[in-house]
Amino acid sequence: MTRTVQIDVHGMSCANCSGTVAGAVKDLSGVTEANVNFATDEGSVTYDPEATSLAAIYEAIEKAGYDPVRASASIGVSDMTCANCAETNEEALEDVPGVISAAVNYATDEANVEYDPAATSRSALFDTIEGAGYSPVRNEGGGGSSGKESEAEARDAARNEEIRRQRRLTVFGALLSAPLVFFLAEKLLLGGNVLPDAVFGIEFGWIEFALATPVCVVLGREFIENAYTAVMRNRTANMDVLIALGASTAYLYSVVVLVGLLAGGLYFDTAALILVFITLGNYLEARSKGQAGEALQQLLEMEADTATVVDSEGNEREVALEDVAVGDRMKVRPGQKIPTDGVVVAGNSAVDESMITGESVPVEKAEGDEAVGGTVNENGVLTVEATEVGSDTALQRIVQTVKEAQSRQPEIQNVADRISSYFVPIVIANALLWGIVWYVFPEVLAGFVSARPLWGLVAGGPAVAGGAVSVFEFAVVVFASAVLIACPCALGLATPAATMVGTSIGARNGVLFKGGDVLERAKNVDTIVFDKTGTLTEGAMELTDVVALGGGDEGRAAGANAATDGGPGAATDGGARALERGEESDESEEIEESEEIDESDVLRLAASAESGSEHPLARAIVDGAKERGIDLAEPTDFENVPGHGVRATIDSEEVIVGNRKLMRDNGIDPAPAEADLERLEDEGKTAMCVARVPAETDNGEEGALIGLVANADTIKESAKEAVSALHERGLAVHMITGDNERTAKAVAEEVGIDPGNVRAEVLPEDKADAVDEIQDSGKRAMMVGDGVNDAPALATTYVGTAIGSGTDVAIEAADVTLMRDDPLDVLRAVRISEATLTKIKQNFVWALGYNTAMIPLASLGLLQPVLAAAAMAFSSVSVLTNSLLFRRYTPDEGYHLLGR
Repeated sequence: MTRTVQIDVHGMSCANCSGTVAGAVKDLSGVTEANVNFATDEGSVTYDPEATSLAAIYEAIEKAGYDPVRASASIGVSDMTCANCAETNEEALEDVPGVISAAVNYATDEANVEYDPAATSRSALFDTIEGAGYSPVRNEGGGGSSGKESEAEARDAARNEEIRRQRRLTVFGALLSAPLVFFLAEKLLLGGNVLPDAVFGIEFGWIEFALATPVCVVLGREFIENAYTAVMRNRTANMDVLIALGASTAYLYSVVVLVGLLAGGLYFDTAALILVFITLGNYLEARSKGQAGEALQQLLEMEADTATVVDSEGNEREVALEDVAVGDRMKVRPGQKIPTDGVVVAGNSAVDESMITGESVPVEKAEGDEAVGGTVNENGVLTVEATEVGSDTALQRIVQTVKEAQSRQPEIQNVADRISSYFVPIVIANALLWGIVWYVFPEVLAGFVSARPLWGLVAGGPAVAGGAVSVFEFAVVVFASAVLIACPCALGLATPAATMVGTSIGARNGVLFKGGDVLERAKNVDTIVFDKTGTLTEGAMELTDVVALGGGDEGRAAGANAATDGGPGAATDGGARALERGEESDESEEIEESEEIDESDVLRLAASAESGSEHPLARAIVDGAKERGIDLAEPTDFENVPGHGVRATIDSEEVIVGNRKLMRDNGIDPAPAEADLERLEDEGKTAMCVARVPAETDNGEEGALIGLVANADTIKESAKEAVSALHERGLAVHMITGDNERTAKAVAEEVGIDPGNVRAEVLPEDKADAVDEIQDSGKRAMMVGDGVNDAPALATTYVGTAIGSGTDVAIEAADVTLMRDDPLDVLRAVRISEATLTKIKQNFVWALGYNTAMIPLASLGLLQPVLAAAAMAFSSVSVLTNSLLFRRYTPDEGYHLLGR
């Protein structure tokens, strides 16, 4: 059966574009027709959903270079009871025409859906969830920050209402069941001979019936309805089926005995207490889920509610946060939160950014500095101009990243999902099998169990084996216990609960994981590959040296020590001697070839040529020249040679600034400067040759090398500690940089990286190939770069990690984003990953160990149904409690089982 969807496509500029999109889609197997209209930016695709998917169609359009319009929705689902419920909702949503992908998380009670807004709507998604038998938190808005806020508020309100509802049901059931607890204790502990057979002429069994029936009706109705929906509508079995079977079996058997249709004991107390224990477990579970999501809620609460907007005349007015627009100027007084991301345009203050970056030391802010929304102004008054508002702010992007991480589960969750999908049917089959076996072979089984006693059989076993109940009654008890003891909830919660807490720990410490799958992979890395500039170093290049070669041997000797960093014979003023001479001549005049070249001339020509470039090295040269009072000329015919340098025309002469290769490519021999180049590079500086080609020369053949300029970058304080700590973990550490080999190795040796693990002079587009070379030997590498220039390498590596300030970093460029400029956060990311996976495995031990141990006990007739129900409720709570204890962990040290 084919399906036709409408897709809006952006980015098409001509009819050829629409043909390209249609061709890319038609190439997919299963697509029978694809028509794309350039004039309306619309497309129509007919495809077989059994052969291909809407996600594959979207991917094909994107690979062709165009942007198919998609929307996303995060929908709260308030009444899922186990992982099977989540799977049912997920399958139902994925079957909706127009849905690209769907992920439903039982731990967060949320469905995250990507869909084609031209083919379906949020309302249709809500209806689909309801059609599957569950209750979506309806919010038809969802657009803009106010929509997202109301959506979050609606989900919180629904979750709080669910907690209150479960509490009311638990209290109601407990009050009516309290006498039944006494009756059960009298039966089990006192032999059942204390209470009379009748009270005021009414048989005692009818009193139990009167107390248990309201409990079974009020508390049991929901389980029975959900079980019916699961089996009859969705053709699946979930935890509600097990509870409904166990409680109904005990209740209906007791009713049959009470009216005299069958001889046996009464289990009204068991039926009621089963439901009370399960409802209590649901209440505790709902509370725990809310606590596990508190970190995300705390992030949302960091946002200011209002902003004080200042107009051009200085008038102030307080507006709601959603009414702030880009360009608005906001006054932020001491103690107030900065409403949105922006730039400080007036004032000085210290700002507490710990909520965003995890950095406890306040950051000084002055005019021109960036400010992050949600951070707290400590002292002075700031005026901030909004640059990002609504969902574009750093805080909202962090929240969205954390939410996406919680919805994308680790691969280990697939194991749990596969087990859960078969779990309930197997449990029911097991319970039926053992019920029948006990009914057919009571004496044999009773003898076998009694020969290996853990404790006694329920009620002493069947009557034929010396017990107190009939064979049929004992078989019923075994069946009820066996279905009640099994708990798929604990298994379903094991991974998402730990992942939710792990991603929250990361966010609290400035480490953002893009998904639970990334969180899982990070612990497996065995090689860390650092970019140099901005990662191990501050990335703030400074001009340190200017060397004039003077065009002859004498000039070279004189200029060899003209270092501006204070070295022997340094011109520490960056060309002060030339400035004195500059008073007698105009620096804008052409420098005659016969004139002796000094440091000021070299710096002027180099900075003028580099003024057309935005590269950090170029900026450092230009800023250094301006600081030294040197006037720059306007370059013409500027050309950037990526990875090598620049060419530009200055005062009718061609000036070339760059590395040795650029010089050779332009017919200029760098050999005369080799000694100075090596000296500067050995000091860890980036040195560049400066050459000029007079206008009368032909093809640059008579160009001359006139000097050198060198920049240096400060190594980050924590870089050496980070590399050392990574080595202690047994991780190999590499460095990739576009800098020259001597400078790269000097930096590597200073931070503790083996020079043999350094790849230098690597162009940005070649970094991905360099990472692939490392991984080709079987290594699992984590590439750590700036998240923008290193994007190709970050995409190809096992785990791509972007390190940045949180406002400038492109979060989309990597799997992990480090909000601080701290290399130690690489280690913290690995520790959080390792700790989270350890916690997941602990949860699996609880869940699987519990079921593995308890199901055989129930099957062998060693557990009362009511005790089985209590154990079932405890198993889910224990997994959530174990995950919540994980919240105390801080990644400054490795995770220990009995530690933090």
